[in-house]
Order: sequence, then C-alpha cells, then structure tokens
Amino acid sequence: MVTPENLSSEISGRTDPQYERDPAVTPVDMDTAILLLGAGVTAITHPLLYVKLLIQAGHEPLAPTVGTTMFGRKVLYLPGFFSYARYIIRVDGKRGLFRGLSPRIMSSAISTMVRSKVKQAIPQEQVEHVSNRDDLKTSLMKVVRETSNEMVIQCLSRIATHPFHVISVRCMAQFVGSEVKYKGLFSCVSRIFKEEGIEGFFVGLVPHLLGEVIFLWCCNLLAHFINTYAVDDNFSQAPAVRSYTKFVMGIAVSVLTYPFMLVADLMAVNNCGLMAGLPPNSPIFKSWVHCWSHLSQQGNLFRGSSFFFRRVPMTTMVLEE
Repeated sequence: MVTPENLSSEISGRTDPQYERDPAVTPVDMDTAILLLGAGVTAITHPLLYVKLLIQAGHEPLAPTVGTTMFGRKVLYLPGFFSYARYIIRVDGKRGLFRGLSPRIMSSAISTMVRSKVKQAIPQEQVEHVSNRDDLKTSLMKVVRETSNEMVIQCLSRIATHPFHVISVRCMAQFVGSEVKYKGLFSCVSRIFKEEGIEGFFVGLVPHLLGEVIFLWCCNLLAHFINTYAVDDNFSQAPAVRSYTKFVMGIAVSVLTYPFMLVADLMAVNNCGLMAGLPPNSPIFKSWVHCWSHLSQQGNLFRGSSFFFRRVPMTTMVLEE
C-alpha cells in the first residue's frame, strides 16, 4: 500500500531518469530531498494515524452524540477525528499529537534507503514499465514481472522497518492507560529485546506482509485488465483515464485489505504490558488468525477505517423520539 513511509520511495522510482537529463542533480542530492520529503509527509500525517491507531485499539474516551441519518432516524455517533484530536490536546497538549513520531520518521528513512538499494540490485532490463497502448494489450507478463519486483522491494522494506512500526504503535497506544513504559527510541529497543527477544520486533509482521502483497497484486492486475479491456482506444480521453486507473484501484483495494492492517496493529500491542493490549481493553490473542477471528465475530474488522460518521459499533442504537 502507499503509505507516508513509502510515498517518498514511489517518488524516487519516478524521478530516477532525471539524473540523466540534469547532470547538476546527483543521486545523493535526490536521495536527500526524498528523505526530507518523506519525513515531512510522515510528520504532517502523524496526527491522523495516531487517532486512527487509538480507534483501532477500541479506545473511545468520549461519549457518543446523537445524530440523524439521511432517512431522519436518530442514531448514536462516535466522535470524529477533530473531536478526538481536541481530546488528545486537552490531555497531552499539542505535542501529544506527535507521540510515536520519531520511530515513524526513522522507518520512512530506512524504507527509502532499502528500496533504493534493492532497485539498484535488480537488473535494469527486468524493470520494464508498461506505458503505451501496444504494451497494454500484449504485456501481461511484463506486468507480472514488474509486480514481482515491486513485491520483493515492498517485502524487504517492510521487514526492515517493521521493528520501528512496532515501537511507534506501542508509543501511541500508551495513551490508553496514560503509561510511560515506552519512551525514547533506544530505550524502547532495549526494553522490547529484554522482554520479548528478537521476535518482539516482528509481532504482526505476517498480516502486514499479506495485506501489502495482496494489495499490490490486486491493484496492478485490476488496473492492467481494466486499461486493456474496459478502456476503448477510440475514446479521446483514454490516456488520461488509464493514468488514473491504478490510483482508483488502489483506493478500492485498500478498503478490502484494511483488516490485515488492523490485525497487524493490534498484534503489535497485544500482551506487551500496556493496558491497550490487555483485558478488559483487549483479549490476549494466541495468533493473528485468532485476532482476525475475534474481530470478525464482533463485526469490527473495519474498525478505524473511517474518521467521520462513526456509528456505535456492533448494533446500531436507534433512539426513539
């Protein structure tokens, strides 16, 4: 999936040819710019992901409010992003919105470097991009090869950055119990290694990898088939439509693969000593499959997927006039 952590790397892949067109721009300058861009995007979007993580963990400190559906029925709505963010500011101050940011910036930087190194290691002739109409109709194998390369890059990047994802998630989840167990990057690394060993840095990795691999293949193949068979070459705007197909498919597929991301985040805090991952706030899961099954039974596989118009989970509570 395209996240703030790998957004800079996506840009990197598109700007590599610039080295040949502009000799004044060196690879080092470009990598530095990409790292700074990635850090900026990560910092700007962090409050959104922070609130999302707390919602995923099932932490609802604010009472629901009465709202009305488009059909005039009164229901209970949970607070949206802005209400939740204001609550965090009241408790932790404005800096509280950026709890867990430093591990995410580190993750973004490592992801960019790993992707850059892996792309350099892949023979250039294997990185063929489908770009014209003839290719769209005859190069399914090219799409498969390109997607396979992207999958290798994405998996290696995820494995390299997942420990920092675990640290960031736990730092943010401390808000639930007002805890200070995880504070400082090196302190977090030492604590996790001491209490859980190497495995502690990779909890939740499997669902994260599965979600990203499924997203990548579905997005690329769907975009290829739609561009090949659904977009008519005689249509004057066909090139423009094709250029946006993959983006639209990415939005649609990300909705379907969201449960994998939710399970991965919950497993990162499961039974780690924080209130967010212990009863009564959360059951102790034996595996990510157990977590998925529990969420499915509760109807919460898409918890946290929306910031607005969030109804009370499980059964919708309809109020009488």
